[in-house]
This record gives sequence, C-alpha cells and structure tokens, in this order.
Amino acid sequence: MSTQALAVEEKSAAAGAKVFPGWDSRAYNYYEPKGRRATHYEDVTVDVQPDPARYLLQDWIISFGDGTPTYSKDWTALKSHDWHLYRAPDQEWERTHYQRQSTICGMIKNVIDNARKAGAPKRFDKAWVKVLQDHIGAFKHAEYGAGTALMRAQRYGYTQMVNNAILTNSSYKLRMAQDLTLYLGEIGLDIEGFDADAGKASWLENPIWQKSRELIESARGANDFLEQYFIVNVLFEPLVGEMFRSGFVMQVAAAQNDYSTPSVISAAEADYERNLANTVELFAMLVRDPHHGEANRQLLHAWFDKYSPIATQAAMDLQPIWSQPRVKAAQFADAYASAINRMQAIVSEIGVFATQVPMPDLETAEPAE
Repeated sequence: MSTQALAVEEKSAAAGAKVFPGWDSRAYNYYEPKGRRATHYEDVTVDVQPDPARYLLQDWIISFGDGTPTYSKDWTALKSHDWHLYRAPDQEWERTHYQRQSTICGMIKNVIDNARKAGAPKRFDKAWVKVLQDHIGAFKHAEYGAGTALMRAQRYGYTQMVNNAILTNSSYKLRMAQDLTLYLGEIGLDIEGFDADAGKASWLENPIWQKSRELIESARGANDFLEQYFIVNVLFEPLVGEMFRSGFVMQVAAAQNDYSTPSVISAAEADYERNLANTVELFAMLVRDPHHGEANRQLLHAWFDKYSPIATQAAMDLQPIWSQPRVKAAQFADAYASAINRMQAIVSEIGVFATQVPMPDLETAEPAE
C-alpha cells in the first residue's frame, strides 16, 4: 500500500477503509476458529467484548473514576499473551444456557411434584429427616456463596469467552441453591416438625460446616477473579461439594426411603462436570502460555498451598455426617479418598505440580462434633 493510501486509510471513517487482521479474507471470519470451521458458539462469543488491541481504532471510551479502563488485564495476577485463545469446552452461550437451565428446573419440579403426590416424604427415615434439614439445609448456603463469588468474578474476565464460562458457572450454583431451598420447603410441608431454618443455623454455627464456610468466604473475599474461580472449582467442589453430594447424599438416601433427594441434587454433578472442563481448559492454557506459563504455574501452586489446607480440613470436618443416618450405606473414608484423588487429578491435568495431600488416619482423626 502506498504512503498516500495509508494516509487516507488512517483518516477515513468509511466502511472498508481500515486495514485489519483478516480484512482481505473470503471466509467472512474476523477471528481464527479453534477447529477447522467456526462454531455457532464462537460466532456469538469471540470478540463480542471489545478490546482496544483488536479492531478498535480508539482506546476504551469509558473508564472508572481512578482511570482504570472498562476491562483490565491487571484484574488477575495470571497473564496471557492472548486471552482470546480461550474457548470453553461446553460451548455454552446465552441461548443454550437458558435451554439447559429450563430443562433442569422442569425435571426437578416433576421430581418434587411426583414425590409429594406419592406421599414419599412421609416415609423418610426420621434420622434422615434431620440430616436433610441440618446438612442439606446448610449445603444450600455453600452453593449460594460459591455462586455469588463467581457472579462477582465473571465481571472481570477480559474476554467474552472467559466471562461466559464463569457466568454460567455462577448461574448453575445459584440455581442449585434455589433448587434445594424450594425442595426442602416443599417436602417440609409433608413432614411433621420439619425445621426449615435449621440449615441456616447449622451453616453459621455447627462446627461441621465452619471450615467449608471459611473456604467459601475466602472465595468471596479474594480480589483476583481467577483466584475465586480456582478456589471454587479446583478445591471446594471436589473436596466438599462433590464429596458431600455424590459421596454421601446420592449413596445413602435410597437406604433411608428417600429417592427424590438424589434426583434433585444430581443436577449439580452434571453442572460441575461442565464447569470443571471449562476451568481446566482455562488454567491449562495459562500454564502452557509461551511467555507467562511458568510464572502462572507458580502462582497457581501458591494458591493451592494457601487454600488446600482449609479445603482438606473442611472435607475432614464433614465426617460425622456419614454416621448420622440410621442405615449406613457408605463410608466416609472411601468418599474422602476419592475426593483427594479427584482433586489431585484436576491439578495434575492443569499442569500444577501440587503438594501431595497426606491421607490421615481416619480412625484416630478428631472430626468436628
């Protein structure tokens, strides 16, 4: 291009005057798709969020009062040479997210309606009813806390792809908190003496839940949005959330004449599989970054070392719950060992060489009362 043409191009605001990456492509794509062809997910997320480094002639036109731009790469200590490379494996965007949430809500409503119509809650074992009101009632607060932490975190993602992954994660956690609240409220109508407020008291006061609460509040209080994402999905979920849901409720409930609670809580397991895939993809991308990979790995390792003692103690403190049902259909030691293995597999897949978590002697360990 001649000097005169460049001068015209720089001054002109006419359509087609700006020369930008891919401007002469016949593929009608303004970005590089991850696969051979662009997906619908990529079409509706890639570069939807502006970036002065891509396609914008001017800098951010809006900023905060202290001069911080609309979106800043400094909102996380992790670095990437190109944040736009990230693609969420679940390829979820607005339409697909609403469709999936609607399907889950409909499924849970059918489960609750059918259980109440059949009189199922009245046949729950009495010891199990106390577990439902005290501990599943407490767990809904953990789900809500994780959801609100991620709700704040999603605002700070530098690209729409990162924001979408964290936002849908938040939405799933908040929906599960709502699901459990509505479920306990509905079955409580059919169970004489059911205390709907016991879960809140347990979450705030019961020693069994205080380390879990500390972990959730650590996530809510962290200033780095990817630190929040790391705490929730790499530590809280496998060591507390998944262990409690899959290692206890879904294993034990049927033996207490309860077939509805596992159906309600199982939705969270499918949610986590999607959220975990997105989490691993993002952190693994940052660890492999050609310019910042090693520094990112060391920072993730530091986060692991900071929060894993809280997370493992939170898991250990749940031990007494396994002994509370009258019919004991699962062992805490098995659930805990599975949770530790799961967590270590996650950090290994990310590429963080995390410190090995010792397996305690569960026979002599002193859990919370």
